[in-house]
Amino acid sequence: MDQYSSSFTSSPHELDESSSFTSPLDDDDSESHNMEFEETQNMEYGKSQNIKIGEGMNEKCHIDLEKETDYNVNDDDEEEVSKDGGGQENNNVGVRHDERVEEPKIGMTFDTIEDVANFYANYGKKMGFGVFKRSSEKDAIDDITKYATFACSRAQKSVSKSRNSLNPRPTTKTNCGAKVRVVLGADKKYRLSKVYLEHNHPFSPSKGRFYRCHRVINRHVKRQLEIHQRAGVRMNKSFNTLVVENGGYENLTFTEKDCRNYINKVKRLKFGEGDAEAVQGYFLKVRSVDREFFYAWELDEENRLKSLFWADSRYRAAYEEFGDVVTFDTTYLTNEYDMPMAPFVGVNHHGQSILCGCGLISNEDVRTFTWLFRTFLSCMSGRAPNAIITDQDQAMKNAIEIVFPQAYHRWCLWHIMKKIPDKFRKHKKYKSIKYHLKKAVYDSLTTGEFEVAWKTMIGRYKLEKNRWLNPLYEERRRWVPCFVKDIFWAGMSTTQRSESINSFFDKYVNKKTTLKQFVEQYENALRDRAEKENIEDFNSYNSLYPPITRYAMEKQMKDVLTNGKFKEFRVELTGKMYCGIGFIKSHDGYLEYEVIEDVMDNERLLKKHFLVWFKRSDSIEECDIKCICRLFEFRGMLCRHVLTVLTNENIYLVPKKYILQRWRKDVKRRHTKVKVNYSDWVVSDVGRRYDKMCYAFSKVADLASDLDEKCNIVLNRVKELKSEILGEKASNATSTMHTPHITDSN
Repeated sequence: MDQYSSSFTSSPHELDESSSFTSPLDDDDSESHNMEFEETQNMEYGKSQNIKIGEGMNEKCHIDLEKETDYNVNDDDEEEVSKDGGGQENNNVGVRHDERVEEPKIGMTFDTIEDVANFYANYGKKMGFGVFKRSSEKDAIDDITKYATFACSRAQKSVSKSRNSLNPRPTTKTNCGAKVRVVLGADKKYRLSKVYLEHNHPFSPSKGRFYRCHRVINRHVKRQLEIHQRAGVRMNKSFNTLVVENGGYENLTFTEKDCRNYINKVKRLKFGEGDAEAVQGYFLKVRSVDREFFYAWELDEENRLKSLFWADSRYRAAYEEFGDVVTFDTTYLTNEYDMPMAPFVGVNHHGQSILCGCGLISNEDVRTFTWLFRTFLSCMSGRAPNAIITDQDQAMKNAIEIVFPQAYHRWCLWHIMKKIPDKFRKHKKYKSIKYHLKKAVYDSLTTGEFEVAWKTMIGRYKLEKNRWLNPLYEERRRWVPCFVKDIFWAGMSTTQRSESINSFFDKYVNKKTTLKQFVEQYENALRDRAEKENIEDFNSYNSLYPPITRYAMEKQMKDVLTNGKFKEFRVELTGKMYCGIGFIKSHDGYLEYEVIEDVMDNERLLKKHFLVWFKRSDSIEECDIKCICRLFEFRGMLCRHVLTVLTNENIYLVPKKYILQRWRKDVKRRHTKVKVNYSDWVVSDVGRRYDKMCYAFSKVADLASDLDEKCNIVLNRVKELKSEILGEKASNATSTMHTPHITDSN
């Protein structure tokens, strides 16, 4: 039943004159000692602000005895609440709540000022009002608090700070006089010298949990929130889990806003330092776990972070095997810093994207790209990629020519082709132009075919002066497939692998993400990619696809290729059914096969002609074969046209030189042996210890949960441990009127 008090007068109970100590000042006598404190929203974030008194039943909350300020129950003030975040744990004093709380009385004694805070906080929680420490004074010599006043949180007069007098902000101040005053006696005990119990406002025990001083998030919940945040769980779902777990909102000592504020505050606490210092501190911590971790940054004239690059040991090792081809893309803007993310992405033995390193850059000019590429080169021990895919950025192109002069540089085909609608949508023959442009790009098997198809299209639609097409034609050797297909690209023709990495980050970051948080969330990407690779490694060894043909080469490739690559091979093998032999010519020691494939073109079945050159040898392993489509040269996988010729030559096993090591599952790869515990990089020492204890306790709980007797044994031992850690035995805990040491009832 709610109890309300609405008495508007108060009379103090005076301490007897024989008291061993009286305060030299009455806290109503001097403005200099009657400390008035601004509301929380005007406090600078990062300093101790609010007195945290109360954490709900049998939990710990915190009160800062040095920083005296006010509490406001008004949760509509988002700025004010966001400064709080549910309770600090650093440099604060724990307060324990207990239902068995007496009414304050003159003469009650306490050992420490913290005990006073505990007592009055518990009383306020029980009655349903908030409390704060209004004033105090310390001895100038020994720094011991001589006296202090704890008051109702609705004390002090209401002062409107709204700039619009016609729309004032709500206030909770009623100049309530309820308070207790404690003084230090000669016996070093604190005694209540004044007690004012009457309030000038109603209050309710059932609503007391909404006062900020009684809203605190304990360590267990904080740990859950941090884990959920790193896992990408939305806050509303995370909070609803806590509501269900605790049996309802009324059993929580915090609100959803407190949880949001806590997560935001954790981020700010971690990333509140200067950019360079924060990132450097984080990277040094990573280096303590991963000695091969590499990082470098560049500062501007004002000592601000300008460019940043880092790579972990696992993917530095992976680059040794898969670094022959990388994509590089800067289209993903991370946050308010406006620093584009620049990931170097490769392809592993499963065909999955892997992060070989990541950069954050403030400018996209030649000098910045040159710095980034040289740093990448240094990280990878001077080994440049054989081929690199980027967008059409001219500065990027110039920097690649400076740093990677021997690398084949290809433009992202997808970025180019997706612009066709924007460039020609208003043309009356847009659909026809689009069809013939794509046909020239994708269907040309030779450079000669492309030249003819391109010039025919340009002449037919009068596009000789088109400002978009002409520069593209001049750079055709950088993007048209028939010009670049003789180079190994590991199947990549676009930077979409980089963009898929970018989209992964959308689960973890938003526009408010700070720089160092972004660096930490990058580790989530590494962890996610490493786990996906581990799963595919397991699947490739543990599961085998049943044969769908009678060819021995299917079983051969199933036994040596990873599952992802075997599926690609089987697509080509089954595609062989659409291929037939046209003519066979012999010249210069080679057999020239014409392979005719039935292909679909705009829902029409057409016959497309391919040339395959085959050179016989006494040994199958020494024969040579090449197709005009260049699928093997481009992707590292034999095409259906080659397979058609091999079977026609009665060769039913793929020569080993046409099975690339990078696609094999029976190769031991060094990077998979590099163990990096990514979670250790972002977990604090306190969090790590907490996780270790929770893991140990969970194993005990599993063993004891089947019987009440076992459960009681565990609970009793936990009580003993708790008392021992607190430095007191539960059996000796007492509570009297004169020495009310409030202890946890658990």
